[in-house]
Amino acid sequence: MAIIGDAKLTIGPILFHWPAQQKRDFYLRIADEVPVDRVYIGEVVCGKRAPYFDEHYEEVIRRLEAADIEVVHATLSEVMIDKDRQIVEGVCSGDTMVEANDASALWHLTGRAHAIGPLLNVYNEVTMARLAANGAVHITLPAEIPGDTMGVLADRAREIDVTLEAQVYGRMSLALSARCYHARAHNRDKDNCQLVCEEDPDGLALNTLRGEPFLAINGVQTLSYTCLNLMQELGDMQDAGIDAFRLSPHDHDMGAVVQLFRGVLDGDLEATEACTKLGEIGLDAPFSNGFYHRSDGYRWVGGTAA
Repeated sequence: MAIIGDAKLTIGPILFHWPAQQKRDFYLRIADEVPVDRVYIGEVVCGKRAPYFDEHYEEVIRRLEAADIEVVHATLSEVMIDKDRQIVEGVCSGDTMVEANDASALWHLTGRAHAIGPLLNVYNEVTMARLAANGAVHITLPAEIPGDTMGVLADRAREIDVTLEAQVYGRMSLALSARCYHARAHNRDKDNCQLVCEEDPDGLALNTLRGEPFLAINGVQTLSYTCLNLMQELGDMQDAGIDAFRLSPHDHDMGAVVQLFRGVLDGDLEATEACTKLGEIGLDAPFSNGFYHRSDGYRWVGGTAA
């Protein structure tokens, strides 16, 4: 399967609380070595984490843009207190393109070109058109959107001059809560969590009563335990009208993961071969693609899974 064209490969925002130095090194490596078209930066999950990377944004943005990589600053997905509101307002007042992940950002972005993130759910054409009227020019769809629905949304997106993106790798965001699961798991309350989520750089596995891994938790966020992998669906997604493909960062060699997806997109690698290699270097969790095929999200439908 050759996919040669204008498809863009992107790196989503880091969802987990990595140490600031690790995040900085991650972005600088992307700038120096990794063939991607767009990188999303910014704290998406928890406002308490946000200040720990503030001093590095200027350097990271400068290095990424020098490498001819588009930079988009993602907003928080949940605004609970005044400090969260101030963080969102600060992001929206900057010069960098903004991805809104909560409706609180839309007021600041009205009439200005901006992107819509996967945590601000867009499930139908009416919602898409309303957001476009407010200034949205790019929308990343939620991970649970089936492939045939992507095609319907893409048809409408072309009519209103909006481009679409979809996540194709990484744990999938399923829910957000006012409560912090990580704090509770360590017998702490949310106000005194001591950022314990930093101990789980890919999320904390949540097991069933039988001891089987079921979900992953990341502060106030619930993620899939399985790792989304739509490498074998890339061609159909591009044919349906998806313009960009998002890889969600995890604590392993994301550069190697990018190279595999880039190879498939450029027609240099067969998807089945690349999928096998991805199983050797990627997240230590089963692959899933069930949502795309209108099945249970955790399932793997067809093809070769790791």
